[in-house]
Amino acid sequence: MNYLKKNIMAFKNMFKDNNDINEKSVIGFMSFSIMVLFAVVDLVTGYLGKDLVINEFIYDSFTLMTLGCFGIAGLEKIFGKKEQN
Repeated sequence: MNYLKKNIMAFKNMFKDNNDINEKSVIGFMSFSIMVLFAVVDLVTGYLGKDLVINEFIYDSFTLMTLGCFGIAGLEKIFGKKEQN
C-alpha cells in the first residue's frame, strides 16, 4: 500500500513546474512507441496475408508529434543551458 501511495505522489509531482521530468520527452516516447506498434502489427498482418489499413492522417500525426516533442526537448536542452549559466 505504501508503494502505491508513493507512486501516486510521484505522478502528482510530474505536473508541477519544478520537476526533473521532461514532459515533452515522455509524450514523444509514447508517440514513438505507438508508431513502432503500428509497424510491428503491419508486419505481422502482412506475414499472415492480410492488409492492415491505417489512415495516413493518423500515422502522420504521430510522426509529427514525435518529431515535434523530441525536437523541442532537444532545443531546450541545447539552448536552455546557456540561459542558466
